[in-house]
Amino acid sequence: MQLIDPNHPFFRAAWRRWLTAIFPIAWSGVELFALHSPIWAVIFLLLGGYAFWVLVIKGPDAA
Repeated sequence: MQLIDPNHPFFRAAWRRWLTAIFPIAWSGVELFALHSPIWAVIFLLLGGYAFWVLVIKGPDAA
């Protein structure tokens, strides 16, 4: 099951793919250090890591 479609037209611009991946990772730091919520920090870190894998590392199909 694919949660994020890297071939969707919204993700055509590279900056959108990077921002979608980096923002949840950065937010996990806010959750951990400013809001003291380690559970939410781990959740956002995992979501950001998944988005980074799908959108940046694998990327859209070259078609």
